[in-house]
Amino acid sequence: MQYVHCPVMKNEALEYLVPKRENPIMVDCTLGEGGHSEAFLQKYPNLKVIGLDRDDEIRAKAINRLSPFGDRFEAKATWFDEFWKNYEGPQVDIILFDLGISVFHYEESKRGFSFRKSEDLDMRLNRNKGFSAADVVNTYGEKELADLIYGYGEERYSRRIAKAICEYRKTKAIRKTDELADIIYSAVPGEYRHHRIHPATKTFQAIRIEVNGELGRIEPALDNAIDALVPGGRIGVITFHSLEDRPVKWFFRNHTDRVNILTRKPVIPTEEECRTNTPSRSAKFRVAEKRGVENE
Repeated sequence: MQYVHCPVMKNEALEYLVPKRENPIMVDCTLGEGGHSEAFLQKYPNLKVIGLDRDDEIRAKAINRLSPFGDRFEAKATWFDEFWKNYEGPQVDIILFDLGISVFHYEESKRGFSFRKSEDLDMRLNRNKGFSAADVVNTYGEKELADLIYGYGEERYSRRIAKAICEYRKTKAIRKTDELADIIYSAVPGEYRHHRIHPATKTFQAIRIEVNGELGRIEPALDNAIDALVPGGRIGVITFHSLEDRPVKWFFRNHTDRVNILTRKPVIPTEEECRTNTPSRSAKFRVAEKRGVENE
């Protein structure tokens, strides 16, 4: 089986997230294709990993990849905030969040995450529930769309884009990714079309975040996850844009009564990784250690 996603800052995760107990437990909150989990299972022979992912297809790839580790690996079909909200298991030693969307979703999922392909506008990580990207672009009002694109995409031309979407859908529903990308491309000023990133990038990000409720899951998950750590246990979060990084940074800073922050400034990828693994270029890694008897 082919795996298209290269885990971001794998070496840094291994360096910072070191278990202290003899038979540690790790929770990989964003399992994906299982790259990070595989690295930890290989390094620590007594480690057990619980991998969380709401996406059935990518979770199946991880299960196949990690099958050689037997009962040292367990996969769960759940959102990470729901898992920690209901968690009643033993205390854990390592918790890792990798908040980025996997390359799998852009290249293989066929759910409309990429504006460079002609696919149905879906973008759901759990395709069995909830509303799709097509529902967002075809039913949200113009102001609601503009606020969404600005708030979750930080897109300066959000009002132009929202207006163009609403004008277009008067004649026909928007169903395909390339169709939406063309609408956005035509809506923005000429000079904006030739920037380093495609003018549809931020709008697609905003719609994806809305569809999957991504940002609202972060702080509740961190709050409950820290409760589940053993004293001296470590939690690491990899983010890919400011909307993800900001709540993580402030959560750690506002909870220094519960954790020691180990990365005063976020760890960033090496120049070599940025060259060889381009999705890593915007990544930031923050790590904290739970306070307690063992680390006071």
